[in-house]
Amino acid sequence: MAWLYLILAGIFEIGWAISLKYTNGFTRFWPSAIMVSTAVISFYCLSAALKTIPVGTTYVIFTGIGAIGTVIFGMMFLGESKDIIRIACIGLIIAGTIGLKFAGE
Repeated sequence: MAWLYLILAGIFEIGWAISLKYTNGFTRFWPSAIMVSTAVISFYCLSAALKTIPVGTTYVIFTGIGAIGTVIFGMMFLGESKDIIRIACIGLIIAGTIGLKFAGE
C-alpha cells in the first residue's frame, strides 16, 4: 500500500506543479484552490508512504515522478520543446531514480 501512496503522491505533485502555473501569483481563485488541494493530497500520500519506505527512496521517487510527469505534460499539452536533449535528460532522471532505489537495498 505504501508504494501506491508514493505513486499517488507523485501524480498529485504533477497536478499541483501544473496548476501553480495558472494561479498567476495566487490571484486566480480556482487554479489556486486546485493547487492547494492537490498539494495537500500529495503531501498526505507522501507522508503515508514514509511510514514504510525509507525517506531517501521515497523522496527520490516522489520528485522523479513529479519532475518527469511535469516535463512530459508540458511537452504534450503546453507546447514546450520536445528536443532530443530534453528527452535524453528525462532518461537520465529515470536512470538515476532507478539507480538510487536499488543502490540503497
